[in-house]
Amino acid sequence: MRLRNWKSLLLAVVLLAGSTLSPAQPPQLKAWQILRSGAAEKGTDERAKAIGALGLLLHDPGAAAIAEKALGDDKPEVRVAAARALGEIRLGTSAPKLRKALSDNESSVVMAAAHSLILFKDNAGYEVYYAVLEGKRKSGEGLISQEMELLREPKKVAEYCFEEGIGFVPYAGFGLTAAQFVRKEEISSSSLKAAAAKVLADDPDPQTGRALVQAVSDKRWRIRGAALEAIAKRGDPSLLQAIEPAMSDKNDIVRYTAAAAVIRLTAVADAKKDKK
Repeated sequence: MRLRNWKSLLLAVVLLAGSTLSPAQPPQLKAWQILRSGAAEKGTDERAKAIGALGLLLHDPGAAAIAEKALGDDKPEVRVAAARALGEIRLGTSAPKLRKALSDNESSVVMAAAHSLILFKDNAGYEVYYAVLEGKRKSGEGLISQEMELLREPKKVAEYCFEEGIGFVPYAGFGLTAAQFVRKEEISSSSLKAAAAKVLADDPDPQTGRALVQAVSDKRWRIRGAALEAIAKRGDPSLLQAIEPAMSDKNDIVRYTAAAAVIRLTAVADAKKDKK
């Protein structure tokens, strides 16, 4: 009996020593296991959260591969998270997958993919915002079904952009927070077009500059104001003369924005003259 107890004790000591001597799992390996498991969860919310976290892994091919796969998820919430994460990962090889996502049948996925492509300086992203603003594509062709869907669901798209922090809140420069905008303003196709105009500030295409100048004459003040803000941020003094009449606009926000835009573009023009 004593011998049996001694052997049991010896076996326990050996097992304990073995577990102590075995190498611990590296934290990085454990971290990847957590993310991969989360991306494969049954719950939509869990998958979306895990995929979204991948956006913290800048230029990481492994993270991009998981997010790219998630673009084919059957739930739009997960596809949105994947499109956003790929933009934040900033791996150029993901651009083709994001362009394909522009044909998604869910408008929020299209917007997320377009926003990420803009982070890549990919003109395909600007095409979506141009189509929303102009009601047609840069080529002059009619809107494709996904772009039509954006105009049919302005409230849904706008609320998505506010919630996801996509950086396309109209009139943020006028002291309106996203929550206040949703609460105080009627979200319509005009507000969505105004938001698109603001994003187009960074589109280098001269055709977009002309479209923004045209939008300064829109009958809706929201679009006029957003177009002027975008023109100011473009820093193109060749548009200066076209926006000067807006300083007499009946709407105060439009007038103020036009005045600020004129000052900003005049300063850019003067700086260019000084360099010559």
